[in-house]
This record gives sequence, structure tokens and C-alpha cells, in this order.
Amino acid sequence: MALGTLLGIGSSIFGGIMGAKAARQAEDNIKKQQEKNEAWYNRRYNEDATQRADAIRMLNKTRDFIKERNKQAEGVAAVMGTPASAVAVEKARNNSIIGDVTSQIIADNVARKDNIEQIYMDRDDNYQSQLNQIQLNKAQQIANATAGVASAVAKM
Repeated sequence: MALGTLLGIGSSIFGGIMGAKAARQAEDNIKKQQEKNEAWYNRRYNEDATQRADAIRMLNKTRDFIKERNKQAEGVAAVMGTPASAVAVEKARNNSIIGDVTSQIIADNVARKDNIEQIYMDRDDNYQSQLNQIQLNKAQQIANATAGVASAVAKM
């Protein structure tokens, strides 16, 4: 058997092994990214919209605003001699603002969740495409290694 033939066979086998190792490493990396994406999705999608910092800030500002308006209503009532029932109606109207703000936060959360879901799906599709490409590359490497070995054997 010629030295060149043996080198050709060895080279084809070594290249196939190294290619498989690189493909396995790339596949592992993509799967880790998929796991991170899944964790990100679960964390973001399931968070309570009313407990997010922006929502808490908005609710606190609204409560402060209502508190101030209620004080003003009491002050006006004291000066003008407005009946207590009118002040109570004004306070109830002011307090309904909190419900409106909370409802808006929840409604905005639906759009936020849709966006999170779309990002997740786009990333997952990308990872699947990468994994599919790795499988295609593996098949091509096997074909190339086989052809290299067959070519080397044919030269014998």
C-alpha cells in the first residue's frame, strides 16, 4: 500500500473526526442558547405586570395625584360648605382612577406578552435553522470522508 494512499485514508478519517467534534460543540452551544432563551421567555412572559418597576411607579404617582385631589376636594368643601356626600362622590371618582390605571397596565401587558412571544419564536426558529444546518454539514462531511477513503482505496 502506498504511503500517499495511507495518508489519504488517514487524512479523510481525521478530517471526519475533527468535523464531527466541531459540529457537536456547535450543536451543544446552540442548545445552551435555546435553554437560555426558554428561561428568558418563562421569566418575562410570566412576570406580574403590576409588579414591574414602571407599573409601580405609575401606580404610586396616580395614588399621590388622587391623594392631592382628595385634599383639594376637602379644602374646597370646608371653604364652600359643600356637603360631605359631595366630597365622598368626588373621592370615589378620584379612586376609580386607580382601577383605570391598573386596567391600562394589564391591557398593555397583553401587547408586551405578544412581543415577548414573538421574540422567543424568532430566536427559536433561528436556533432550529442552525441545528438543521449542522446536521446537513455532518451529512456532507460523512459523504466527503467516505469519498476520500474510497478514492484513496481506489488508487491502491
